[in-house]
Amino acid sequence: MAKSRQQKEDAVAALEEKFKNSKAVVFTNFDGLSVAEADEMRNALRAAGVDYMVAKRTLIGLALKKAELSDVSIDELTGGIGVAFGTEDEIAPAKTLATFGKKSEALKLVGGIFDGKYIDAAQVQQLAALPSKEELLVKLMWLVQYPTTGFVNVLAGSMRKFVYALQAIKDSKA
Repeated sequence: MAKSRQQKEDAVAALEEKFKNSKAVVFTNFDGLSVAEADEMRNALRAAGVDYMVAKRTLIGLALKKAELSDVSIDELTGGIGVAFGTEDEIAPAKTLATFGKKSEALKLVGGIFDGKYIDAAQVQQLAALPSKEELLVKLMWLVQYPTTGFVNVLAGSMRKFVYALQAIKDSKA
């Protein structure tokens, strides 16, 4: 059933708002994805805090222009286009879709928008390979804590050696 003009305008407005408020956007080609796989993908995206919408290429193009992302060309993207919007975490859309893409070969990452610029499928894959924000914070805390831990171990080692020396002196006099 064809959408009315008002429904199309509402869809463009919703897409425009999501493009403006998103830190990262990933475009997917979902041709060949079964309904069960699509539901599983949407549930995984929802759990990761990612919004996912499917719209016609022309509506996506209009929303991109209205969101002042005119350097992004929707004409390069082929097949049925789905758009994943990451509003909280920049890496979540790419990581979640790449993980799901390993399970289902029908889903293909075809491009995205990161930091207001278009990125191709290879760059989306690189983005998906990055560690999550939580992993990076853990690594940062480890790096901050490591020098202190090393210093404590050095001090403890000196004290340990002193105790061993005293024990050796005691054993030699006994």
